[in-house]
Amino acid sequence: MERLLSRTPDEERGRLAALVRAASSVVALTGAGISVPSGIPDFRSPGTGIWQSVDPMTVAQIDVWRSDPARFWGFYAQRFALLEERVPNAAHRALAELERRGLLDAVVTQNIDRLHRHAGTRELVEVHGSIESSVCLSCSASFALAVVRERIAADEQGVPRCDCGAALKPGVVLFGELLPEPAIDRAFDLARGADLLLCIGTSLEVYPVAQLPGITAAAGGRVAIVSQGPTSFDEHASARLGGDVVDELEGLLAALA
Repeated sequence: MERLLSRTPDEERGRLAALVRAASSVVALTGAGISVPSGIPDFRSPGTGIWQSVDPMTVAQIDVWRSDPARFWGFYAQRFALLEERVPNAAHRALAELERRGLLDAVVTQNIDRLHRHAGTRELVEVHGSIESSVCLSCSASFALAVVRERIAADEQGVPRCDCGAALKPGVVLFGELLPEPAIDRAFDLARGADLLLCIGTSLEVYPVAQLPGITAAAGGRVAIVSQGPTSFDEHASARLGGDVVDELEGLLAALA
């Protein structure tokens, strides 16, 4: 296999465009890096990552939600306020445009921020859930994000509560929870059927989503990676772009025009 490092960035973008054109099925897998240009910090980058200043197991874990909802929501209320104000960036819009052109079958995202949906992506698999709503595990009632934020502000402890009085849980997968079966099964099916899996802004460290490139490769498909940080699949990628995610995806669109 031709060493990726022997190709220039422009050659690599051209290589990726050729892979997209040749593929009958292209699927994108996105992680936190695609939303950084929208002003949302990722999780692990030194100095800026969310988990650099707080231990996720003390604030974003299902047992913390159960035992200390005030502590849990003290963290998540800030996350909700940040995420609700953010808008899609050009990288999100580029993927929506690829789908509109018939060049992208679906987006599988690890992100909970709703930005792909707001950018116009139609076939979207949110494997870690979404902040779009929160649910009561006691009576199964569901509440939209705006209502949840109102209830956070109205509660003395800052805990949004259902009409039945129980603390609400955000519709996202917390540490200690399993991924929703329908979403992860759909993600695996898409990866298995993809001629090209385009991994964007993900470190490929979080399982089971990190298995998707291997599933695509095992089924005979190719994997391309667009990420500024290293991933465990770099040596096996058919194309590897390491620039700014917006520049790279806009460059891909231009190469496909």
